[in-house]
Amino acid sequence: MAVAEMKKFNLVAMSYDKDALFDAMQRTGAVEVKMHGAAEHTVVPVSDAEELRARYSRAEEALEKLLEGISGYERQNKVKNPSASKKPEISYSEFMSAGGREATTAAEEAIDRIGKLFAERGRLLSEAESVRKERREAETYAGIDSLFSAFADTAHTSARLGKIPLSRREKLEAGFAALPLAVCETKAVGDVCTAAAFFHKSAAAEAEALLGEAEFEACPFTEEISGREKARFLLEKEREIGREIAANEYAVYEMNAQVRLLKVYCDRLGYELEKAELSEKLRATERTFLLEAYVPAEAEEKVKEAVNGVTEAAYFEFSDPAPDEMPPTLLKNGRIVENFEPITNMYSPPNAREFDPDLVMALFYSVFMGFIIGDMGYGLIMFFAGGGICLKIKDRKSGFRRLSGVFAIGGLFAVVWGALFNSFFGLPLAFLPTVMPNPQEDMWTFAGVSVPAVLAIALLMGVFQLLVGYFCRAVQEWRRGNFWDGVWDGLIWAMFSLGAGLAFVGLIEQSGLPVLTAAGGILAGVSLLLAMLTAGRKEKFLGKFTKGFGAVYGIINYASDILSYARLYGLMLSGAVIAQIISQYSVGFIAGGNPALAALGVLILIVGHAFNLAMNLLGAYIHDSRLQYVEFYGKFFEGEGTLFAPLGATHKYIQLSPAGF
Repeated sequence: MAVAEMKKFNLVAMSYDKDALFDAMQRTGAVEVKMHGAAEHTVVPVSDAEELRARYSRAEEALEKLLEGISGYERQNKVKNPSASKKPEISYSEFMSAGGREATTAAEEAIDRIGKLFAERGRLLSEAESVRKERREAETYAGIDSLFSAFADTAHTSARLGKIPLSRREKLEAGFAALPLAVCETKAVGDVCTAAAFFHKSAAAEAEALLGEAEFEACPFTEEISGREKARFLLEKEREIGREIAANEYAVYEMNAQVRLLKVYCDRLGYELEKAELSEKLRATERTFLLEAYVPAEAEEKVKEAVNGVTEAAYFEFSDPAPDEMPPTLLKNGRIVENFEPITNMYSPPNAREFDPDLVMALFYSVFMGFIIGDMGYGLIMFFAGGGICLKIKDRKSGFRRLSGVFAIGGLFAVVWGALFNSFFGLPLAFLPTVMPNPQEDMWTFAGVSVPAVLAIALLMGVFQLLVGYFCRAVQEWRRGNFWDGVWDGLIWAMFSLGAGLAFVGLIEQSGLPVLTAAGGILAGVSLLLAMLTAGRKEKFLGKFTKGFGAVYGIINYASDILSYARLYGLMLSGAVIAQIISQYSVGFIAGGNPALAALGVLILIVGHAFNLAMNLLGAYIHDSRLQYVEFYGKFFEGEGTLFAPLGATHKYIQLSPAGF
């Protein structure tokens, strides 16, 4: 539960050592280059990254096309080969060698091959679509036995073959019947009909007018072939193109052996591009370059050794960041707590000058998630499913892996709460005693008013979390040497929360502890008075009074915060009721003896509980996060930090093996 201490790293070295030094620093995984301030007699070094950017874009485009092609082939042919979609684990030596001539040549050849295959596929698909349209057009005339070439003008007659909308058929036939020396034969084909018209040239004007009114569309074919033969020829041609497309798709699929090579190559190019783009953050003289960076204090020796291993012609020093500087944030949490870091980071990463709240937040988050789920059966599913995903996904930074870890840990707490409520898929277990009140039935008397017992428990959990939030505020100030600020702005309000919680318990008739009402009230009252008197200690004149009254007004916000925890009870109750209904109906159907109803009962059991668990998880994730962001973090958390991003640490397609360093 800590934010790593950062050191400022300044380096001056020869320009010809720059690339080797960057590689050495990248291998440490502990150097984040920052923008160098202006320095006398220095300039921003010129770096043309356009060629690298174009190569990277071309390589990435080829890889994405290949992955898409492999995925499409697997779906179409029901082939399972998940290795193409995974991030391969690469040693550091293999990663660095991907920039060598041999690896580059192999990768570029693969990229060229992919480009040719997909260009060929594009041509084949376009040709197939053209032939398909032509075949459909030819099928329209498949019922006409005459050759297309037969519909040609002579010295005295004209012939027309084409199609018209079916709705124009009768009018066209009637018009031609009234013309002398003209005939028109039509035949329905779907929603159109073919029209074969023959007329003497003396009636050409009237015949052409009738065809125009009928929206006549001339046949595009003129060969010495019938419509049936033309359609058959085009169908075979379409099939031949289809076989070529299938061969092309298989050729793309066969390139799955090149996926690893291209993934390493793309990330290697990405690293080279990152180095090239660092130029805008550096300063340079004619022969040297200047670099500023942040390094975790614990990695200081490692960075020293890396630089000294490259050159002795370099000057560097480590120093503490200036008070007005905000270093990046490097979180140092264990394997369990790190799963909860993305939850905080979605709100805002902690800044480097405050303590990491993830451990405390993770505990509350898990307790609240378990309370909302509140069922042993659901909790076991969460634990085993989430844990299984965590074991399957090796990349510890994967967002999906960390989310699965959150659900797995929440599942353990759901099992505990489920045991306390004696709920297993909504039904009680006969051998297990019920410790907690029934969420649907049990009521407690609070200050003479009946309230759901579990609602009161949810509100008390809120009081406790706010107490811890104010204590965190005190710790935050004490870490910075502000002892009295920690007391008046944090500890006093924590004592107020303790008093309010004790008074709350005392006002519950079933607690049998009415003495706590007076004791808690006195503690809360004294704490509030001290908060009023000290709220304006840093203000002048009227500010001292207005700040004091503002502290009293803050009680309204405090009460509002406590009431927000009622959502824990609401979400828990809705899930419990639905789970109970699903199980009761399912068990009733299964035990009824009717096979059809028994099958229906099993279906309801599986689908119903799966849906209920999914909705509960969604609600728990969202509302649990809201309680942390608004109610808990609102008491002490500052945030607005930027996560530590060391040179060369971002890998889109691979993961570097720790053993490689």
